[in-house]
Amino acid sequence: MHMTDSKFYLGRAYNPNQQTVTDTQIHYDPADLTTHAVVTGMTGSGKTGLCVILLEEAALQGIPAIIIDPKGDLTNLLLHFPGLAPQDFQPWIDADLARRSGKTVEQVAEAASRSWREGLQEWGIPQERVLALKNAAHFTIFTPGSDAGLPVSVLSSLAAPEIPWNENREVLREKITSTVTALLGLVGYTDIDPLRSREHILLSNIFENEWSQGKDVELGELVLQTQTPPFEKLGAFPVETFFPAKDRMELAMVLNNILAAPAFETWREGQSLNIGSLLYTENGRPRHNIFYLAHLSDSERMFFVTLLLSAVETWMRTQGGATTLRTLLYMDEIAGYLPPLRNPPSKAPLLRMLKNARAFGLGLLLATQNPVDLDYKALSNAGTWFIGKLQTEQDKARLLDGLEGASSGVSRTDFDKLISSLGKRVFVLHNIHANQPKLFQTRTTMNFLAGPITRNRIRDLNLLANPGGSLPPQPMMPPVTPDMEETSTPIMMRAVRPVQAPQPSEQPATSIQSSSTKPPVPAFIHEYFLPQNYSLPEAFSAAQQNMPAEVMIESVIYYPTLLASADVRVLDRKHGVDTDLTRAVLVKSPEKRGSVRWEEHPLNSEILNRLETAPAPSTRFSSIDAPLNDVKLMTALQKDFTDWVYRTSAVKARANQTLKVFAGPDVSPAEFMKACADAAREARDAEIEKKTAQIDRQLKTLEDKLAREERELTKDEDELSNRKMEEAGTHIENITGLFGGRRKASRLSSSLTKRRMTQQARADVEESKETIKDLNQQIEDAQKRREEVIAEINDRWGGVVNEITEVTITPKKTDILVNIFGVAWMPHYVVKSGTETFELPAFGAE
Repeated sequence: MHMTDSKFYLGRAYNPNQQTVTDTQIHYDPADLTTHAVVTGMTGSGKTGLCVILLEEAALQGIPAIIIDPKGDLTNLLLHFPGLAPQDFQPWIDADLARRSGKTVEQVAEAASRSWREGLQEWGIPQERVLALKNAAHFTIFTPGSDAGLPVSVLSSLAAPEIPWNENREVLREKITSTVTALLGLVGYTDIDPLRSREHILLSNIFENEWSQGKDVELGELVLQTQTPPFEKLGAFPVETFFPAKDRMELAMVLNNILAAPAFETWREGQSLNIGSLLYTENGRPRHNIFYLAHLSDSERMFFVTLLLSAVETWMRTQGGATTLRTLLYMDEIAGYLPPLRNPPSKAPLLRMLKNARAFGLGLLLATQNPVDLDYKALSNAGTWFIGKLQTEQDKARLLDGLEGASSGVSRTDFDKLISSLGKRVFVLHNIHANQPKLFQTRTTMNFLAGPITRNRIRDLNLLANPGGSLPPQPMMPPVTPDMEETSTPIMMRAVRPVQAPQPSEQPATSIQSSSTKPPVPAFIHEYFLPQNYSLPEAFSAAQQNMPAEVMIESVIYYPTLLASADVRVLDRKHGVDTDLTRAVLVKSPEKRGSVRWEEHPLNSEILNRLETAPAPSTRFSSIDAPLNDVKLMTALQKDFTDWVYRTSAVKARANQTLKVFAGPDVSPAEFMKACADAAREARDAEIEKKTAQIDRQLKTLEDKLAREERELTKDEDELSNRKMEEAGTHIENITGLFGGRRKASRLSSSLTKRRMTQQARADVEESKETIKDLNQQIEDAQKRREEVIAEINDRWGGVVNEITEVTITPKKTDILVNIFGVAWMPHYVVKSGTETFELPAFGAE
């Protein structure tokens, strides 16, 4: 094996003409990463494997890395098994996958061990190098908002930076802008303009006021200062004119939801976002830090990624100049964080680092499978592109547009051919520091690629990479109570969300009659608890009321409602229909006689995933009346609900009876038309083959005759030429004899014979020409008949493609499963404003 110690070993050159891997190793200078790199390729292209290889090589070179993992694919970076023993692989084998393949976990582990051993040998990588990788860096997985891995304290981003304010105003103001944008995005203020948003301007000034004095911004203090700012003016206007107290109170309430939410506790403690301490251990060992974000909602990911990018940028600005790669920042699936049109909070720090990070030795490595979702003006700063197989022509065209201005003399056409020829694990390496692009196949990764790791295995991964209790201790967390259980929408995100305002008839009476004891519900009636997913500002907004400047929540009261949900399977194998539906309703005030118009009470089925098993603590309950406490009426209602689901859950299927092509609603019209066209094409081709077979045989016979006749004509023409020469010779001989006085009768006879033979040869030639002409005419006639047959078949099958009908498919009653039916307790806020007390729904059915 030959590897350059100072360069990354990526794989071997690939010959596109022979579609083979050559013996030429491909190396990459890590210093080139200071001009940043982009890795792009569709699912299955080997993109993740290439990124793992780049990170492996960085670790071996002692280069620390900050790794942002939105989908959980990069946790495999901790799975290095130098011994390659099957028992090392076994804990990380998917048992379900093994069972489906008909093998035991042990067998799959044995196969994985053998595969990795053979792969390393094939690519010339000794086991010692795998051991070197394991020891090269300190690998850790952080899980913001969760204690599955090492938690991260986002509140550290609100602390005053350690660098002096006066000498670093520009840098710190950029950090304030990113921090405030991320914070507001967390509570629902999206796509805001820092120069036009009152909320952003107010909070930014609070941060600047505190940080300029070296003071940390505590979240609780931020809420209080939002209500009572520590300054009198914002710009030329008094604070009260620019941002009235009533509106500031609403913003303070929204921010207070973060502070009050139990789910936010895991964001308070853990590793601070101090980038300097994240790059090396105390003994100088480089660190590779993976920030696992797969468990977070989209808005939470954006919040954390923005804070992390801002922290990296601030650290970068404090560093001296560098010409080599000092630190690597890798982000998987960058799409959405650097879009071409929108300006999410993450975009600004990414743009600034792409433009300026080179001078500080910071390299950005960005990966995506959707090139069309990237801002190519920003990525024009990328000096290296690793291009794998792309999913659509649109992706390829957009990528070619981005490369056209910096193609190192390679034409767009040549790039197009290169990209179009790519297969799995084959990439184009376009580096502005090299003369020409290179085509290569990636080597085997030294880490075991087990696929995405679930959150409950993260702690095991950390212990695997850091045995002997070297992990920092887990923060102490309060006991989990039912109201703190994780839902699909975290409590901290329950703010400033557009919802449908309830009708006045749905408002509970303001005369509050309740009890701290929940009224009994008959044993055969199921009970559920709807989540408290409205913040107080949302509750006012949903009720179409303005929130008073001074308002407080006195308590929470639950009212009974009727909740029903059914899973429906619509199956018709003949027509290709196999569709699953969920029908859900929430009836807030069912009639006492048990009559419900189900279609008037639809419910988004996603809310069913957030049902709670117990009420919030210190709550009260309204009384419960018929039909909700009547078993007989509820049983009748459940039957009626089932009948309604049966009547209203039909789906449409498409059919082409002639072609025997059928499709359910999951197939788009374009896909169905393509299937019909493919079927028609196959039938047409079969008929053409059958009906033209005889004509093709005739053509073959005629063409064979023509070939023979043309050979005969050539032979006859040669014969005629020879006869003419013989006749001419005899004629000359006769003339010579005449003048010499030696003319004989025999010579005259010979001359006549030659003349007859010449005439016969000429006749043979003319006969062959006539025969050839006749054969050509017969061939032309046969070809014309063949074309007419094909045209008639094409026209007929072309019409068949459009013979499409729709068929209504209804479910069987046995395929309807009512999985939720019973009393759902719906929370309401009891709100006090001055001397007035009233109620507002604390739940919204989005």
